[in-house]
Amino acid sequence: MMLRLARRMMREVEPRLLLKFAWNFGWKGMRSVKRFRRRLRRGEYFPAFLFISVTDSCNLRCQGCWVTRANPPRELSAAALDRVITAGKRHGVSFFGILGGEPLMYEGLFDVCAGHPDCYFLIFTNGTLLTAETAERMRAVGNVSPLVSIEGLEAVSDERRGGKNVYAKALAALDHCRRSRLVTGVATSICRSNINELATARFVDELVRRGVHYVWYYIYRPVGPAPAPELALGPEQIGELRRFLVRVRTTAPILVVDAYWDEAGNALCPAAVGIGYHIGPGGDVEPCPPIQIAKDSILNGQGVYEAITGSEFLADFRAQVSGATRGCILLENPDLLLALMAKHAARDTSGRNAVREELAAMCARPSHHMPGREVPEESRFYRFAKRNWFFGLGAYG
Repeated sequence: MMLRLARRMMREVEPRLLLKFAWNFGWKGMRSVKRFRRRLRRGEYFPAFLFISVTDSCNLRCQGCWVTRANPPRELSAAALDRVITAGKRHGVSFFGILGGEPLMYEGLFDVCAGHPDCYFLIFTNGTLLTAETAERMRAVGNVSPLVSIEGLEAVSDERRGGKNVYAKALAALDHCRRSRLVTGVATSICRSNINELATARFVDELVRRGVHYVWYYIYRPVGPAPAPELALGPEQIGELRRFLVRVRTTAPILVVDAYWDEAGNALCPAAVGIGYHIGPGGDVEPCPPIQIAKDSILNGQGVYEAITGSEFLADFRAQVSGATRGCILLENPDLLLALMAKHAARDTSGRNAVREELAAMCARPSHHMPGREVPEESRFYRFAKRNWFFGLGAYG
């Protein structure tokens, strides 16, 4: 399958963009993980990858979304964003996930990306604003890959995203990306309403037909002001999703990414092991995007490295979560997050001042931690990739 994917990418992606992807994301990504492991041996917890929400502006209203739009919107300044990237590079980070809100509503985003040609940026977008002109700008910048969110087919997608014709607009975005010969991805958050549409070989084959080169699967987390907890997966469905991912990786000429399991099928939490953290639009350093609790900030005079490595809150988060589960603490034990918030007098960084109440209202739910029912990777390539690249960091809920 990897040979078929390689042939696809050489045929479909502009050579300059393919070289950037292979070098900045592939080779340098492996080096980032190696440097992260060396830091761990010294007791330093600076991540191998960083995820940054540049704005809380968005043109959709999704179920289970943690983002609350402010008026005016909260946004990282271009100077702050540049400072985060520069600090990351100083410690071997070359891969950055750019989130929102909707990051294509952030003015000057591609200028910042162009200013760091030695890095690689994944733009997490709902696709509705990804025009032919935007795709061409991505092609010109060269070190950017659009990751277009698809949350279901026609009816389910509109229901999940709170918009009209969202699926058709996402497909149009993929068409623009294909014509501009970009390295293109699709992200999907699997829940009860879309698992039978999206966790299927038919859907993956359709993505291949439309020129998509990687698909990133997540597990739905009921958070935010409209959590829709009835959409959360049960343990049988999570197991079904894991088996599907392992199986489709051996048959489809597309990279299939997840955020949850290592090569042996053991559960992972990126924040609990310290390999990836999130910086919100207000400059707050959070464990991951849907956990909107922070003690530290990159905007209070601290350097980015110092704010992360010196954080007592993040250190306690790693210790407490690792001791409780290998899975998602937000799903399994929201009370532990409430306790951590109280212990460290951590801030509610949501912009709606409701995180305590939301966590208190959450019920414990199953996550991807399935002791005794682990499903190891069958593909040698994915076993290698998960050891060396860590395919998948929890960046979308």
